[in-house]
Amino acid sequence: MKLLDYLILPAAAALVIIGAHITMTQGVTASYSILMFAVALLFWYMYRKRVRAEREESSSSPEPKKKKNRR
Repeated sequence: MKLLDYLILPAAAALVIIGAHITMTQGVTASYSILMFAVALLFWYMYRKRVRAEREESSSSPEPKKKKNRR
């Protein structure tokens, strides 16, 4: 994991906690933007994780042999 990944995930968790607190005290409309930003950070984290896994998978697998077409 990269440093940015270590920062994105806790930031999203903190925003969820803050959003839950604001929801309880002020209502959903006040916390909507904070919760949506938390969801966006979670999606960004998942995207980065998937791209990194695909990149590692493609670099570790050997290249397939090319078949010669004989007619």
